[in-house]
Amino acid sequence: MPNPTGHSIASPAAPPGGFNFQSHTRLIYGEGALEQLGERVKEYGGRRVLLVTDGGIIKAGHAASAQEFLSKSGLSTVLFDRVQENPTTRNVAEAVAAARSGDIDFIVGLGGGSSMDTAKGANFIYTNGGKMADYWGVNKTTKAMLPLIAIPTTSGTGSECQSFALIADEETHQKMACGDDKAYARAAILDPALTVSMPRGVTANTGIDAISHALEAHVCTLRTPLSQLFSRESWRLAESSFETVLREPQNIAARGRMLLASAYGGLAIAQSMLGAAHSAANPLTAHHRVIHGQAVGLMLPQVVLFNSGDPDAAALYADLAAVVGLSRQSDEPEQAVGALLNRLSHILNEAGLPESLEEMNVPPSEIAQLADEAARQWTANFNPRKVAALEFRGIYTAAFTPRGKTLNLPPRRNVEQVQ
Repeated sequence: MPNPTGHSIASPAAPPGGFNFQSHTRLIYGEGALEQLGERVKEYGGRRVLLVTDGGIIKAGHAASAQEFLSKSGLSTVLFDRVQENPTTRNVAEAVAAARSGDIDFIVGLGGGSSMDTAKGANFIYTNGGKMADYWGVNKTTKAMLPLIAIPTTSGTGSECQSFALIADEETHQKMACGDDKAYARAAILDPALTVSMPRGVTANTGIDAISHALEAHVCTLRTPLSQLFSRESWRLAESSFETVLREPQNIAARGRMLLASAYGGLAIAQSMLGAAHSAANPLTAHHRVIHGQAVGLMLPQVVLFNSGDPDAAALYADLAAVVGLSRQSDEPEQAVGALLNRLSHILNEAGLPESLEEMNVPPSEIAQLADEAARQWTANFNPRKVAALEFRGIYTAAFTPRGKTLNLPPRRNVEQVQ
């Protein structure tokens, strides 16, 4: 198949099974697209809107802009701005209380993945009752849910294109993935101007999350030809733009490419799943409050290295290396995977993310517990190479050493060198 460097690459193993695709979420993209918010809410029949966001979005002025556009369209708004990172059942309950106070008939999630997850979580409880644990899993609602518009202000989670709300139990800290076809946003407004206000750290962490989604969705066991179209394009956009937005935060074109990379990654996940890097990251967030992007960024190279022991997975990683000009047809899969790992290591270093679990102050004595919990994470079931607690112990152990010392990477081939 052709790639942007003009070379042909060997086709990776065909994905298992077929697919049944319906685009649930309308994508509205462009600088200034937020101005359409009121018009789109009215189009879907909304009159009384619950706007779910966080304090940072309030300070950036984005919530006030959203409220202005809603008001201009004659819509009333109930503001809930107490979303916290890694939202819990308590946050959802507070959002539901706000929704009931305004007798709302529409929900808008404005912010990062936490705001959108909280909006979706509130939708579950407001419309179907009960508690979040009742919806842990897939398609457990019995009643219709309110229409939702998702407006990301970060470029990473892809939550705007997914049906899942990831909500932690307030007491146990157990993360519950609650998904339902009724929970998809009717529309996602992708306005790159909203992402310019992200601090560098948020840009780095969310960008790495987007990259991890593209790579994991591309190789997971539920991959389909369609999901791989999205994951491949997500990776291509993010790989070419991530360092630009770190260096030039006001670069709207690069911000737009990252926003699309995030959305396409979300579409890839919605059509497939994730893998062991996310399974290994979640316990680090739960027990040590490691930011998700840092956790998944640290684990991703180790998981790619582990998975590349499977020939089919190695071919799929080689596909991604070729898409961005890191390898060519004559390269052995091991060489292509090495080039991909080298590129990942460079990207992570440019982002300034921690290089080891030791740097994150995670004690080695916790490896067994972390591994046991990682093996119980849902996404571990879809990793291309079987991974249980024993394998996770090896992955965590390797992550205690800085990246470059554990991956044994070949010299990086620049795109210009691929002729």
